[in-house]
Formats: sequence, structure tokens, C-alpha cells
Amino acid sequence: MNTHLAKSRKFIITLGLLTAVAALTVDLSLPAIPAMVDALGTTLSRGQQIVGIFMFGMSVGQIPFGLASDRFGRLPTIYTGMGLFVVSASIAAIAKDMDVLLVARFVQGFGAASAIVVSRAVVRDISSGKDAARLMSLMTMIFTAAPVIAPSIGAFLVAQWNWRAPFIAIAICGFALLFAIRSNLVETHVPNASENPLRQLRSSFREYFSHRQSVFALLLLILPPAGFMSVIAVSAALTVEIYGFTITQYGLIFAFAGLSILAGSAANRWLVIRFDIMQLIKLGIALIFACSAQLMLIAWMDSAPFWWVWSCVCLYMFTIAILMANTTVLALDPLPKIAGVASSIIGTTQNAVGASGAILAALIYDGTVRNAVIIMAFTGILTTAIFLLRPWIAPGPLVHHPDELARD
Repeated sequence: MNTHLAKSRKFIITLGLLTAVAALTVDLSLPAIPAMVDALGTTLSRGQQIVGIFMFGMSVGQIPFGLASDRFGRLPTIYTGMGLFVVSASIAAIAKDMDVLLVARFVQGFGAASAIVVSRAVVRDISSGKDAARLMSLMTMIFTAAPVIAPSIGAFLVAQWNWRAPFIAIAICGFALLFAIRSNLVETHVPNASENPLRQLRSSFREYFSHRQSVFALLLLILPPAGFMSVIAVSAALTVEIYGFTITQYGLIFAFAGLSILAGSAANRWLVIRFDIMQLIKLGIALIFACSAQLMLIAWMDSAPFWWVWSCVCLYMFTIAILMANTTVLALDPLPKIAGVASSIIGTTQNAVGASGAILAALIYDGTVRNAVIIMAFTGILTTAIFLLRPWIAPGPLVHHPDELARD
């Protein structure tokens, strides 16, 4: 059994850093957008698309990497994906044209998909149920350092050098992660390439969608990312253009959202020992409804003090940490034999919807508070509605397979 890996500090820290790849890549580059727009002679709306394009690349890459990790193992898959990430990150750092930069960001996202898919699949390889939820929360606490410190570091790099500095830093972080993977990770999955890849993918999809519990969890997982990615995409414009903060202050303000995720993850690690997963999901739904209803009111008024707007955003982020960890476990628990593809199904749908939220937010942004928060408000309300439909979507007790873990 590989269950001992769940207690290995270096192993878990490396998994946490892999989950942070997306947040680091997005958040480190956010402060560079205004200067990048001026340097490359493009519009703010087009410049903000570096967020959505990256997320779209992640959504496209997750199914191929998920299947590859089930067929060939977790380690070969992560080496391939992160190698691609490093190459494209280097190209983005030296790009002199907006089109080249956007293409590089897409490929960067495609490579980063391997990190997200494999880290989630490894958690299912070595744990299940409450143990998996606690491990997910611990990994979330580790990757939360990215949104907490990355915008401040990005703002500092831009101020000291130029807009390219954060992109160079992203490439360097990719190199460092490759060394961490080599030093700290081990294979946790027995590869299964006995059948045709397309046939294996089809059977894995059928297996996933045959479990109503996994379908219900997927529906809860896909909408919240659209909400927080929409605000992330326009956060610099919201704080600097609408409310008049400096770019340095923006980095500090954005850190509060990251700290909210950290607080939610810490709370979830404590709560998961005392309550079952469905009780914690109910708590997450109650909280996401509370902040989304307020954001809907703010959108209707099209005006609100900044502290009110950002406190709702931070509560949304706090809720994400609780909701995502537990619903991911809920989705993966019935599927120990296809954890790679199952993880990629979750990631693909999350990132496709998240990228859509980011791109839509950039397109509809018009300098108003309403258009900056409306997507987050709507996704929270809709997530609540889906949860209330559980008796029709996934009735009955939860499926749990604590003994079906990866073998050495």
C-alpha cells in the first residue's frame, strides 16, 4: 500500500506546489497586465485574456494527461507536461507580439494541466474519504501561498524591472518544480495500457458518468471556478481603475483573497475530523449563497464601498476551500481504478467553465462595479440551486471505497 506517502512531508509539499502551478502562473502575471498592454500596443480587454487563454489551455490538456497517467503512470505524465510548461513559459517571457504571447500562454496552460490532474489522481491513489479530504485541504493550504504572495511579488518585479520579469519568474519556478518532482515524488499507480486508448477513454467516461454521486459532485465543482476566475481576471482593473488603488496596494489587497483560501483550508482540515463530507458541503453551500446574494445586490445597485465588495469576494474564496476539497473527494471516491481520467474530467470541466468566466469578464468589463461582480454572483446562486436538486440528481447514501487504493 502507498498510504504511508500521505504522511511524507516532502511528498505532500511537492503535490501542493504542483496544484499551485495554475494559481502562480495567473496571479504572478496579473500586475504585469497594464504595463504589458502599453508595451505591446494592445487593449486592456485583450491583455486580460492571458488569464482566460491559459485556463482554456488547461481545460484542453487535462483529458489527454489524465488518460496518459492511467496508461503510462503518474511520473512520465508529469515530466512531459511540466517540460512543456517550462518551454512555453520561456517563450512567453521573450514574446514581442501579443499573438505570440497568447499562443504561448495556451501551451503553458496545456502543460500545466498535467500538474493538476496528476496531483489529484495521486491523492486518490493513496487515500479516500475523510483522509483524502484532509489531504486535499493540506495541499490547498500549501498552494494558497501562491495567490497570497504572487501578486505582491509580481507587482514588485514589474516596479523594479519591467512587465517581463514576472513571466521570467514563472519559467524559473517551472524549472524548480521539475527538480522537486525528481527528488520527492514516486510512482503511485500501476499503469494499464492493455486496451486501445480511445476504447479505454470511452470506458472510463462511461464508468464516471454511471455514478450519480460523481455527476452530482461534478455539477457542484464546475461553476464556482467561473465565479472566482471572473473576478481574478478583472481584479486589477476593479481595484486600480474603479476604486483608485495603486498597483502595489492591489497586490496587498489581492493577498487577502489568498489568505481567505488559506483560512478556509485550515478550517476544513479541522472540521473534516468532526463532521462528514455532506455536512461540510452543506456549510459551503450556505456560505456561497450568503456572499453571492450580497454580490447580486451590489450588481443591482452598481455601487458599493470597496470593503463590502472585497469582503464578499474573500468569503467566496473562503467557501471555495471548503466546497472544492470535499466535493472533489465525493466525485473521486467511487472511482479508484480510473482516478487519472476522473481527475481530468473534473479539471477539464472546471477549467473550461473557469476560462469562460475569465474571458467573459474581460469582454463585458466596462468600468462598472456591476460587470465586475455579476458573474461571481450568478455562479454562486446557481451552485446553490444545483445542491438543492440533490434528491433528484443523486439520491441515496454516499459510495465509499476505503480499501481500493493504489498498490506498490
